[in-house]
Amino acid sequence: MTESGGKKQLLHLVFGGELESLTDVQFRDLNDLDIVGIFPDYASALGAWKAKAQSTVDNAHMRYFIVHMHRLLDPQDKAENN
Repeated sequence: MTESGGKKQLLHLVFGGELESLTDVQFRDLNDLDIVGIFPDYASALGAWKAKAQSTVDNAHMRYFIVHMHRLLDPQDKAENN
């Protein structure tokens, strides 16, 4: 699939939640995960990640992540770096 401009979609998921500790990626409550959204490229996912991370900066246990979904959907495609 491609976007309207012929550019290949490189889907990225942005999500976050409160961690049990600062030393591990173990969420306190999976029901409280914040699914920010799925984005068509790394740049837009990074913008969303930065906005959410900045809005929760006062909570040291809150973390947001970017998942490179395109790598999971097509692991054979090694041509794209993001």
